[in-house]
Amino acid sequence: MTSDPLARRYRRLLLCYPRAYRRERGEELVATLLDAAPPTRTRPTARETANLIGHGLRARLGRPTSRTVVAWAALAAVVCGLFTASVATRIAWETSRPMPDRAEAAAILADVLPGHEVDGIHVPSGLFRIYGEPLRLTDVDLLLFGEGNEYALTATTASRNGTPPVPLDQTAATAQQRLRDGGWTVYPVTHNDMYGCAGPPCDPTTIPQDTRLLAKRGDTVLEVNLYPHQAADGTYLAVTLGRTTPAAVLPAASVAGLLGTIAGWFLFGWASRRTQAPHAARRAVDVLFGVTMSLWWGPIAITAPLALQHHLGEPHPQPHPLWEWLGQPMFSLFLVAGCATALLGLALAALPSRRFQPRPAPA
Repeated sequence: MTSDPLARRYRRLLLCYPRAYRRERGEELVATLLDAAPPTRTRPTARETANLIGHGLRARLGRPTSRTVVAWAALAAVVCGLFTASVATRIAWETSRPMPDRAEAAAILADVLPGHEVDGIHVPSGLFRIYGEPLRLTDVDLLLFGEGNEYALTATTASRNGTPPVPLDQTAATAQQRLRDGGWTVYPVTHNDMYGCAGPPCDPTTIPQDTRLLAKRGDTVLEVNLYPHQAADGTYLAVTLGRTTPAAVLPAASVAGLLGTIAGWFLFGWASRRTQAPHAARRAVDVLFGVTMSLWWGPIAITAPLALQHHLGEPHPQPHPLWEWLGQPMFSLFLVAGCATALLGLALAALPSRRFQPRPAPA
């Protein structure tokens, strides 16, 4: 075996190929590459590197002549990694501290909003709720049929009805200053229309706007909403106190995502090798795989850009959890259907393949 550094680098790239291929043709391929390389070259070119890696992965996936199999394998692996990471994210959220209790909330409100006695403080009993209630088996229909977006992080809430004791812009300015003095990170104030135009004629300048303040300190997120006075018994102040993403979420999601990506790659590779021609279910498995990818990637293609636009459009001390970026659980029906088609495809791939066997010679 030569000690030429170029040859050693070529052999490292050949690790992308299956072991049987390397044993049979590895040295021949290295010799061909060395013969074609100029004497001064010490490293494989970028084109050679890409070709060796690409062809090696195709061979490992059992489709050496396919130009797209590596891309399909990557799509399957990445989406599996995203889903496992989102599951780990949800589990890791259980390490979060409970939502602020009444004593903590009352102390914060008294400091930030002096002179505004809230009508009551509501403390949730858990981290996530759907329509304000814990998720139960009886709520599966809500998740599957378009209402999964109601599954959300809870928060301690408080509000005040009636007439504001001071102008709302003064309340907002006072709250901002007190938050800064209290060591809070204060985000830019935002204003939003309280309702849309009902139809022409419509003057957008006449639509009242609310005022939204966001701040964060430690693992606590404060949101203050101030609404222009509309009625004597209407709400002019609404406050929520929640928790930031726990520190365990990022490492848990990273590890689970990596493991899920690896598992997705190997599962795809196994099914791909199993269904090489002349497997009876090859076309059915290919179709089921395409359906699965459409069901899984379709919601992501819709929700991920919208989530990114939403996060860039306004401050977010508490980013939305990973599963919402993936369209879950709002599009959970697509996820479940994709799991069903994936399992069916794997089951079909496990069927015995039709291997050519020579007929016995006549006696």
